[in-house]
Amino acid sequence: MSFRTIEWRDDKVIMIDQTRLPSEEVYNEYTDFQGVAEAIRGMIIRGAPAIGVAAAMGVALGARGIIADTHESFFKQLDNVCDVLARTRPTAVNLFWAIQRMRRVAEANRDKDLHSIRAILKAEAISIEEEDLRICKTLGANGAALIKDGATILTHCNAGGLATAGYGTALGVIRAARDAGKKIRVFADETRPWLQGARLTSWELMKDGIPVTLISDNMAGFFMKKGEIDCVVVGADRIAANGDTANKIGTYSVAVLAKENRIPFYVAAPISTLDLTLKSGDEIPIEERTASEVTHIQGVSLAPEGVTVRNPAFDVTPARYVTAIITEKGVVRGDFEAGLKALVGQ
Repeated sequence: MSFRTIEWRDDKVIMIDQTRLPSEEVYNEYTDFQGVAEAIRGMIIRGAPAIGVAAAMGVALGARGIIADTHESFFKQLDNVCDVLARTRPTAVNLFWAIQRMRRVAEANRDKDLHSIRAILKAEAISIEEEDLRICKTLGANGAALIKDGATILTHCNAGGLATAGYGTALGVIRAARDAGKKIRVFADETRPWLQGARLTSWELMKDGIPVTLISDNMAGFFMKKGEIDCVVVGADRIAANGDTANKIGTYSVAVLAKENRIPFYVAAPISTLDLTLKSGDEIPIEERTASEVTHIQGVSLAPEGVTVRNPAFDVTPARYVTAIITEKGVVRGDFEAGLKALVGQ
């Protein structure tokens, strides 16, 4: 990878500003958890695994900034840091997974002095970033086995290095297939309203030298029917126990089109994206964002002033449209409920 999505450097969190891609490659520095929270909320960093890493680093920054004489005061303030970060975005379960992991580590070391607890939280956040990179590479290798040589792959939104600590989930599968010597091509849906496919996925793949063709969201069915798409690979923000999958808005439409055209539809996501406490996708909270994201692009109005707008950021693809779920621990097909439980040892 020729860029870093997020890293801890000199007690600062450094992250690439994804709102300014592809025209500018700018890296922002954050020295407090409030800044990290705003970066998550404002889409400067996005993608479920990357949000999890950012949240963990935000907790570590918050712990470093706490002024406290007692453990009771420290942990009370740490709870506030975690609560602020948890309120940034509701759908990506990796956010809550990372925050809970940081809480558990802090509690497990409550008997230590505060300086040591801060250092342990910093080390844990860095460990989460490093683990994510290893996980994505393993996941990618597992998924690459499903990709045929010469395949053209459709992807939606951005589930690449920018959505993770590096390498990617859906794009990790694509990168691993390329690295295995397979000649592949990618069709990238533009992904309205934030245009992550147009701005981010196309940018990543071009930097990696992987052939990519950009299409608007409503062109996917056209190319499927013409036989120009061999499979679909997408990421996920939360996967329920039955395999229902929340991903960027528009994913459900792509899945239905894939089923109609008998094209495999693969979901690539780490185990941390599973939420087996939810029986189905009906229980997944769906974030609704501001109307201006739909009515404007880069500050330019596209719609009449005052028009009513709905802007759900995600939709849920029912498990019946999913051919397989690809994780770092293996690939699950068919009975997702049993298969996912087996992966996590339940």
